[in-house]
Parts: sequence; structure tokens; C-alpha cells
Amino acid sequence: MSPGAKSQRDIMLDGLWRDNPIFRQILGICSTLAVTNLVLNTFVMCAALTLVTLMSCLTVSLLRNRTPRTIRMMVQTLIIAFYVILVDVLLKAYWPDMSRSLGPYVGLIITNCIIMGRCEAFAGSNPPIPSALDGLFSGLGYSFILLAIATGREVLGMGTFLGYAVPYFSGPYWDQWIIMVMPPGAFFMLAVILWVCRSIRPKEKRA
Repeated sequence: MSPGAKSQRDIMLDGLWRDNPIFRQILGICSTLAVTNLVLNTFVMCAALTLVTLMSCLTVSLLRNRTPRTIRMMVQTLIIAFYVILVDVLLKAYWPDMSRSLGPYVGLIITNCIIMGRCEAFAGSNPPIPSALDGLFSGLGYSFILLAIATGREVLGMGTFLGYAVPYFSGPYWDQWIIMVMPPGAFFMLAVILWVCRSIRPKEKRA
């Protein structure tokens, strides 16, 4: 490993926690607010973004020594667009109901700054395996925050989880918070997650 190169453990921890795209960098929150009212929709969106991030970082790394610096951003955008279109076509072919539920948001993965940021900041100057690992764990770090937000919104707003009734929250003792499945609910849950995750940081420094 060259001097200054990250270990695989550091790459994984950075993507999942220390440099998390959402609560550390505040990136990619458009989809946070758009598709997190249902856990299933969020899971599919997270899987799509993680796959695209992984494959885009791997491809950019493989081509890094053959891509002129002057056009690298255009090449990276084309690579990302290829994988997004592939995922979108597969969804439409094999899961049309989910494709309709997600609407244009799968296509908008192309513009997600998390993917372009990892391609530019890491994959463009690192070997394929670390780059693929960085893309994978950046996507997973994004995913676990979105799934936490979606779980809170669906349980509190609908009394269900993955469409199944949750005891107490679906009964007569709980007045479902309809606002949680509306756009303001996404802002509220995002703020709570940011507050909780960032409040843990001092404990990490003292360790």
C-alpha cells in the first residue's frame, strides 16, 4: 500500500460513518425527502444508488489512466448515466409497479452528487478494488440513513412497516401522524437523524 493510501477498514468506516454522505456531508438529500415515505420504495432506491455508485467508481478507476483530465467530468457523467439507465430499464421490465412508484427519481440518480463526488474525489486517483469498496460503502452509508428515516415515517405516519401493521402504532391507541408521510415529515425525520448522529461524534473523539 502506497504512503497515504487508505486501508480497507478506513474506507469502510469513512463511507458508513466518519464521512457519511448524509449526516456528515449533507449530500444527496433530494431523494431523502422524495422517496422515504415507504420503506420498500426507499430500499429499492437505496439498492439502485448503491449499485450505481459501486459500478461507476469501479469503471472510473479502471479508465482513470486513459481518460484525459480535460474531459474527465463528462466521461464520469456518461459512465454514471449508463448504469442508471440500465437500472431504470431493468426496473421497468421486471418490476413495473415499483418503477411507477419511484417515478423520475431513479433517473435523477444521474445528478446525485454522492456518486460524482466519489468518482472525482476517490475513484479517479485510486486502484479499482479500493474504489469499488469506497463506492459500495458510501452507498451503504447513504442507505442506512434513508432506511432509518423511512422506517420512522412509515411507522408513525401509517402504522405499518413494509406494508404490515405494527402493534400499537396501527391500533386505536395511536393517532397516526399524517404529516409524517407528507414532505414536512421528511424534513423532520432528517433533522432528528442529523441531530442524533452528530451528537455521537464527541464520544468518538474521546475514545
